[in-house]
Amino acid sequence: MTPTLTPPAGSLAGLAADERCDRCNAAGKLRLTLAGGGELVFCGHHANRYADDLVKIAVQYSADPDFTWRGADMMSNSSN
Repeated sequence: MTPTLTPPAGSLAGLAADERCDRCNAAGKLRLTLAGGGELVFCGHHANRYADDLVKIAVQYSADPDFTWRGADMMSNSSN
């Protein structure tokens, strides 16, 4: 039997190396979970370009460790 790790409840898995931007098909840098349960993946360019609108529809996000998303601060401020 192969052991597997299960992420804690409520956590969002990191991006897979083969995930592509839903807008332009570039490498995915940000994954958003929507209130309805769907997910969107964006490259760094599109994630930052649409950050103002994305924070309005996202309930959770996961970013590549080497990527700084402009919407991260807006997401944390909107939960307060």
